[in-house]
Amino acid sequence: MRIAVTGSIATDHLMVFPGRFTEQLIAGSLDKVSLSFLVEELDIRRGGVAANIAFGLGRLGLGPHLVGAVGTDFADYQVWLKENGVDTDSVHISESLHTARFVCTTDADHNQIGSFYAGAMSEARTIELRPLHERVGGLDLVVISPNDPAAMVRHTRECTELGLQFAADPSQQLAFMQRDDVRELLAGPAYLFTNEYESVLIQEKTGWTEQQILGRVGTWVTTRGADGARVEGAGLRPIDVPSVPPVGTTEPTGAGDAFRAGFLAATAWGLGLERATQLGSALATTVLETTGTQPDELNGAGLLARVRGTYGAAAAAELSAYVTPHMAAAG
Repeated sequence: MRIAVTGSIATDHLMVFPGRFTEQLIAGSLDKVSLSFLVEELDIRRGGVAANIAFGLGRLGLGPHLVGAVGTDFADYQVWLKENGVDTDSVHISESLHTARFVCTTDADHNQIGSFYAGAMSEARTIELRPLHERVGGLDLVVISPNDPAAMVRHTRECTELGLQFAADPSQQLAFMQRDDVRELLAGPAYLFTNEYESVLIQEKTGWTEQQILGRVGTWVTTRGADGARVEGAGLRPIDVPSVPPVGTTEPTGAGDAFRAGFLAATAWGLGLERATQLGSALATTVLETTGTQPDELNGAGLLARVRGTYGAAAAAELSAYVTPHMAAAG
């Protein structure tokens, strides 16, 4: 299955604050906030939603095509992605702007404060999907993840014009997009991905009820953190899948992206929605336990063990036909 993943490609600067943000906030003085948090850890990692999803799909053997805009500082990152099974030939390289940056601090309660510099991502609106579609002999699915909003709308329209199935994953960009643009993203996607907060926000943004949105999308997948995930669709009995419990210290950045990679891989293999959600949840927990969003070591045997421990032997056995024991990097 030929999958294109459009969206952000970035470098993550991840910091850990050992205290709680809420303890630093003073009631009645929130109109003038000037705070500084002394952090104990700093990790600089590869990231960006599209790159994270593509990495997961690449390690699972799907050979995804990454579509996004970066700066000339992308060279080392590009080598890494290619080594892990990702086609980067459709990535646009800006001549004047840096690759996007995400700077995020996580506190002891897993609350996060982040800032995002778009940089070269603003040029993603210039990227056309047709050349990629023709180069690979036809795309089967296009994932439209957080990106320059104009690019998200353009790629949605292109999918409609080319008759391509697509998955809508507006995520963090929902808060910044206008009503008409959000509505356009829901013009018949095969899949819609949101978390619990976004599932409410997308209803507010569009002015549509949950049932109206379900009537416009194929399958609506809502991740709920420790409470697992729910899969819904018009005429479909909701499927609730518990999460895979993490072990040890956790860092939430990128877990949702990993979930999407696992879910989409399983559906590409022709597996059902429940198995897809289970694989997505197992991959999400693997990333949850890792600092950074693209684990250097992603072990297939360990992933299957997580599935077996939470969902049973039958689930692991079915997935084992597709998840190789070691999932070694392609390079």
